[in-house]
Amino acid sequence: MNTNTKRLLYWLPRVLTILFALFISIFALDVFDEGYSVGETIIALFMHLVPTFIVVIVLLIAWRWERIGAALFIALALLFMLMSRGEGWIIAAPMLILGILFLFDWQVNAHLKTG
Repeated sequence: MNTNTKRLLYWLPRVLTILFALFISIFALDVFDEGYSVGETIIALFMHLVPTFIVVIVLLIAWRWERIGAALFIALALLFMLMSRGEGWIIAAPMLILGILFLFDWQVNAHLKTG
């Protein structure tokens, strides 16, 4: 496997996770249209950003331990599908794909270390 492919396998799930975190952060912007006071807006914004915080924490874990991060992303996707009763595939599918990409990155790195 050449160097460019290894770099792509390393960076693709990480960059896509950052883009996904930015994407789900956009949903938090609706708190500014609700007419809350400043304090209520800050609390509502924090609550709306909790999913983003979770994704960023899983990314930090996956950055170092790809296998654990892959399992966490897959578990988050399944949990979200359960919580949304199967209607949250727009959010769950990217998390599942990210989990698979981190798993693939881990497998390739594990194979390169042993072989």
